Amino acid sequence: MTSLQKKRMSFTPLLPKVCDALDRIAFCGRGETASIGDAGKIKGYFPNTFGRPILYPIERQKRVQKPLKVGVVFSGGPAAGGHNVITALFDSLRSLHPESCLVGFLDGPLGIIEGKYKDLPQKCIDLYRNQGGFDMIGSGRTKIEGDAQLMQSFDTIQRLQLDGLVIIGGDDSNTNVAVLAEYCMQRGSAVRIVGVPKTIDGDLKSPLVEISFGFHSACQTYSELIGNIARDGRSSKKYTHFIKLMGRSASHVALECALQTNPNLTLIGEEILEKKQSLKEIVGQIADLVEKRGNMGKNYSIILIPEGLIEFVIEIKVLIEELNTLLSQGRGEEALSAEAKNTLRFFPKDLQRQLLLDRDPHGNIQLSHIQTESLLSSMVEKELQKRPSFKGKFRVVHHFFGYEGRSGFPTDFDATYCYALGYVATLLIKEGHSGYMSCVRHLTKDPREWGICGVPITSLMHLEVRKGKRKPVVRKALVDLHGKPFKALVQCRSHLLLHDDYIYPGPIQFGEDGSVASIPRSL
Repeated sequence: MTSLQKKRMSFTPLLPKVCDALDRIAFCGRGETASIGDAGKIKGYFPNTFGRPILYPIERQKRVQKPLKVGVVFSGGPAAGGHNVITALFDSLRSLHPESCLVGFLDGPLGIIEGKYKDLPQKCIDLYRNQGGFDMIGSGRTKIEGDAQLMQSFDTIQRLQLDGLVIIGGDDSNTNVAVLAEYCMQRGSAVRIVGVPKTIDGDLKSPLVEISFGFHSACQTYSELIGNIARDGRSSKKYTHFIKLMGRSASHVALECALQTNPNLTLIGEEILEKKQSLKEIVGQIADLVEKRGNMGKNYSIILIPEGLIEFVIEIKVLIEELNTLLSQGRGEEALSAEAKNTLRFFPKDLQRQLLLDRDPHGNIQLSHIQTESLLSSMVEKELQKRPSFKGKFRVVHHFFGYEGRSGFPTDFDATYCYALGYVATLLIKEGHSGYMSCVRHLTKDPREWGICGVPITSLMHLEVRKGKRKPVVRKALVDLHGKPFKALVQCRSHLLLHDDYIYPGPIQFGEDGSVASIPRSL
């Protein structure tokens, strides 16, 4: 281990005061919940778990606790802080009863289906405190769906005699929590299935789920790199940098990094969709920036682009929706509408092939594989060649920051947040609640003042088209164009176009007292 790894192992995250005495905490439900959309149909899918209340902590007399056996699994891509959810599960279970035990399912949900797991003793747990990655037990993107996989998962849970199962993942993974919780409940099992909100994209959120873990660490990592590039731009004064950032369905990462670094231009997909901007208009916007700066003698710029940008462009959005439906039906491009065909033919041949063939496990186009930054820069170059008024030079460097942000050391915020999430997950299991998401609130305050609650996952769901069929899923949260973070960007946008007010965040800084030095600007 490096000296920094060893140093981070000794960091002790602070816990919310409410978690000081786990054996005295219970939950009190308040009211009923519906779903974000399609309530009647969601209730039909989840008759046993729909409509339950938000859970808030209350104090009660100390009770004698029995040992608990809990399983844990990572689902989806890594996000910094995940190991602290597991260390918190271990610590909180042992604090309730010294004979409680934790098992980790290997390589994601497939480990549950196939019954592949390992015991997680103290010696293993301690090696991963405050460390990045998901390598303690690995991860995977298998979805638990269909009667066969649900039955296999149920058999694994019964065979291991689990009291609880914690699934650490994003919106699709927490949909798995709801599905599996409902299935187990229908079969009379008392096992409690609990979700933990994870995704660096930041699109798993609601009024109670303030942010997903890993988002802050990823944005800090990207912002350091953006700051370095911005400083290089001011030093060499000769490149326009197109920087694509993670965020397939929402622009939260681009917005957060913009607030941390002050680039010259940040494209926000949700704004483009609301304004119904065409690709030609976006190219014109970038070309205007390059021309104005170039004519000032500034042949350099920093431009941030969300990964899923093209899916927000109105004509491309229509094309992608048609393609997703047709391809799920086994039909090809010949069945496209005339408008969609014209849009498809507008793209280079390589991009056409990606749109038609390259699909993710959900049947959707893999936008991370589409070089949006190259497409935009080539179109901007053609546009500038048409402008005799442009007196500058246009030289381009492309970047895509994705995997770099997923498995680094968690920031103090994420390390602390994840540790609290793990404690809340244990509380939900101890109190017998299944189909809930572990939530920690008031994250702008000192960690000791954070609040906790449990949110029914069905309350976050709606129906969405997957592989051509409408299915119940946890809805992705888009950037709020009326929220304070976006308004803060809009307020300084015109100034940043021409001025170099770049911010250079530098490497992630770590403390030693368990407190949180910085929090996401988006909160």
